[in-house]
This record gives sequence, C-alpha cells and structure tokens, in this order.
Amino acid sequence: MKAALLAAAAALVPVPALADALIDNVQGITLDRNGQVVRFKAIVMDKDGKVVRLVPPNEPPHKPTKKDPGPRYDWRADLKGKVLLPGFIDAHGHVVELGFAALSLDLSDTRSLDEAKAKVAAYIAANPDRKWIIGRGWNQEVWGLGRFPTAADLDAISAGHAVWLERADGHAGVANSIAMREAGVTAATPTPTGGRIEKTAGGQPAGTFVDAAKQLVEKVIPQPLPKERDAAFLAAQQVLLGYGVTAIADMGTTLDDWLSFRRMADIGALRVRVMSYAMGVETASRVGGKGPTPWLYADRLRMGGVKLYADGALGSRGAWLKAPYADAPGQTGLGFNSDAQLQNQMSRAAMDGFQVAVHAIGDRANQQVLDAIQALSDTYAGDRRWRVEHAQIVDPADLPRFGHFTTIASMQPIHQTSDRTMAEARLGAQRLAGAYAWKSMLAKGSKLAFGSDTPVEKPDPWAGWAAGFTRQDADGQPYGGWRPEEALTREQAWWAYTGGASYAGFAENKFGILAPGQRADFIIVDRDPLNASPTELRKTVVEQTWIGGEKAWERK
Repeated sequence: MKAALLAAAAALVPVPALADALIDNVQGITLDRNGQVVRFKAIVMDKDGKVVRLVPPNEPPHKPTKKDPGPRYDWRADLKGKVLLPGFIDAHGHVVELGFAALSLDLSDTRSLDEAKAKVAAYIAANPDRKWIIGRGWNQEVWGLGRFPTAADLDAISAGHAVWLERADGHAGVANSIAMREAGVTAATPTPTGGRIEKTAGGQPAGTFVDAAKQLVEKVIPQPLPKERDAAFLAAQQVLLGYGVTAIADMGTTLDDWLSFRRMADIGALRVRVMSYAMGVETASRVGGKGPTPWLYADRLRMGGVKLYADGALGSRGAWLKAPYADAPGQTGLGFNSDAQLQNQMSRAAMDGFQVAVHAIGDRANQQVLDAIQALSDTYAGDRRWRVEHAQIVDPADLPRFGHFTTIASMQPIHQTSDRTMAEARLGAQRLAGAYAWKSMLAKGSKLAFGSDTPVEKPDPWAGWAAGFTRQDADGQPYGGWRPEEALTREQAWWAYTGGASYAGFAENKFGILAPGQRADFIIVDRDPLNASPTELRKTVVEQTWIGGEKAWERK
C-alpha cells in the first residue's frame, strides 16, 4: 500500500525532460504539412538528431524551481537570434557529375565560341600531360553561334590532345578530330537509336554527338579511378552544403557512383542525404536485389528508384515533340523508346517495388510517359508516385493527366529562366501554353518537386525559389514574369524545394520539414526569406548547415 502511494505521489512531481539538445535563440521558420508558415524560437532534439519539439516564440522562458528544475540538455547552442530554416532538398541532380564539373574544365561561364576556345587552350597549356581534355558547360545559344561547335573549331587549339566537351545539359558533346579517330567514328558509322550525329555538308561527322550518339566517343574515354570519384563526391558535397542543400535525389546513379557513396559513408564522410535513382533497371537490380535498399547510415542513403529516359533536351533539339521544331522544320527530336519498350522498362522496375522516374522534356515524350503510367497503373496499384522528370513542354490536353495515379512533376524552375528565349525559338509562341506550367500542374492535382538538374544549372535553391514565384531571371527579366499565370506563391515554391521534394522521394516521414519526429536538418541564413524581395532572396547567404542535429558545414 505504501509503495503504491509513493508511486502515485511521484507521478505528480514534474520530471525533467530527457531531451539531449537545444538549438536556442533563433528566428525559426518552417512550413507545416498544410503549407502554412510556422515560426519558433528554439528546437528541442533527441540523441538521434530528430526534432522533439519546436518552441513557440510566445512561450515564456522556464523559471527553474526546486520541484521543477526544467529540462536537462546534454548541450545547448545559442544562435544569437539568427534565422533558421529547414534544409533544402534538390529533387533532381547528378551528384558525382557535379563534383567532376567542379574539378574539371568548366565552360559554363563562356559567352562566345572564341572565349571557350581560349579557355580550352589555356587548360591544355596547364595540363600538357593529359592525353584527353575533358570539359563541360558550353551552350551555343548563350554564345549566339547559331550552330553547334565542330571538330574543326577545336582542332586549331587542341595541340595533339583528344578533346571532348559536353554541352551544359549533358545531352550533347563535341569532339575534336583526334577524339573521333580514337573512337573510330567515320562517315560510315551508323547513328544509334535515340541519338544524332551532326554531319558536314559533305556527309562527314562534324564533331557534335547528341544523346545516344555521345556513347560513340565516351566509350573510349579513360574512366575515372575510384579515388577520383570519391574526390568528385566530396567536392560536390561541399558545393551542396554551401547552398543549404541537405538532401538530393541523385538521378541516374551508376554502380560506381553507389560504391563511392558507400565508401564515403563507411568512413563517416557522407553528410548530405542521397535519395538514389539507379541508372536503369540493371543497376537497380545489382544494388538492391529484389527491391529498394533500406535507409542506410541514419537515413543518409537509399536506392529507392530507377531513372529512365524518354527523350533528349530542348537545347540540342533532342526533346521529342509532337510537331516539328519551329527553328528546324525537318526535326521532331529523339524518342528513345517505342511505347512498348518504355512500358517494359517501367514494368520491370515497378514489379520489384522500385519507384519509376522518367526523363521527359518534349510534349510527345510527356504524352508517352503519361500513357505508360495509365497503362501500368491497373497492374501496379497503390501509392507508386510515378515521377516525370522535367515535364518542361506539355500539351495542355495532357496537363490534367499529371493529377492521376499519384504522378509527380519533378521540375526545375531555373530552367524556365535560362531556357525562355530558346524555348520560344524552338517552339514558337503558339506552342508554349503548357511550357513550365507549375501552377497548372498544382491546379490539376499533381504534386510538385523542385530541383536544379545540377550540374546543368548551379544547385542554387535560392535562385530556383525566386524563379518559382516570379518567373523572372536574376536581372528581373522579363518585366512582370514570363507567362506569369504559371507563377506559384512564395510558400508553394518553398514547399516544392522542401516537403514536396521529400514526398517525391518517399522520405516525408524522415526529413523535409521541421516537426516532431523529423530529422533535424536545418540551415542558418542571414535574412528572413519570407520578407525579402526576389533580388534579396537570391543573395541569401547560408552561414551554417546542420544535418541530423550536427553541424555539417560552416562558412569560413
């Protein structure tokens, strides 16, 4: 009886909480699952780096007493009134490629062919022992060239080296004559399905290879060593963390990429969370066996999906269109698969439980993917979250179909600002009604997930967020926004980079927002993004990046 009374009495005495850590004195801002803004002044976290509670701004400070001394924390961080936000999630990127781009010849800042040639020549002079000169980032539209670069353009400055330079979108590359000779490419080389070899007036290969034709040259380029892949990953991770990106969907993970992720995680060097989508069904099967891997390394790595391709890119005229290009009347782009082939690939992935993500840019490619989703949904029912990657040019008649079968539109708002004038030239004004149609996607019931497609674009979520609700570039052009009827609200664009992107990767119960039970992935920034102008929002400086309650990066 006495023991029972003692137990009852003890239950009435406040017991100090056993939470392990307090991130205190912040201007905290997040969105809840309804897209509503939540503000808080502190985060209570447990020993596993998960959020226990967000402390409301108006909650009075605790006054310790002998009976109620208050919660005990293993440690406390006073962030001195700084703004704290959930980390961004890039819904579509290429992690190792970003690292290699950061470590190799980068032509993304060149504004003319001559400027690019001078940069290549300087790189060759600085690296005379390299047999192959590899670079990326050129864009003939930015150069105002009116054509693709050619082998002849490169031969004059290649100084005996084989040269291979990828276009900014990764869907085309230009080789010099030495590289083509090494690859055995001649006028008699057949064009592979899903590719195009640009030809001279005399029928010789001109040097530019589009989509599947790239492999004709790439197959003879020496492959990076494992230690070089690891270095590329670490370089990419630093870039991502510096922008406040705490998780990324790696679209097209190769077996070598996966091994690099695992090597880095095994030594504790994997900080950013990677939602991996295998490059094709075979890679997924080799990694996952009968289905997706579990979440590994405290929710830092999982291969849960398969990346497939329906077409190429708009800039290289590889995007598959229903009608010919306005600026190339004889071309409709490149469809990579027949309808049956694409359905077969999607079915093979879905039957093993992998999420399916299909690259589709042109309106014909988007129709093909939507047709396949509809055909497969009776067999593969439930919450499949079929993903259409890019969904840039969509026939308005097909827009409502994105609201069916839990289909996700995984889009990159920064593409709209960089592609605007090129898209107008490629399609003509009359065919832009379903182009980069973010608001229409939401209105039709689709889920939006935003990313950057890095290294095609910088993995800068601030620029993407600003573009999402302004439809303007960094210079504020065009005035009023390009097709402003498709602009989102500021909060909708933010959600697509956080909660929407985590939902797209089946990670909404792991991370993406700041709420009890979620991983404490957050960033410290120099301004309140909800009160900043679009120009100021783009200038936001990330000061610290925390993942799982641990500081992963700090600006020096």
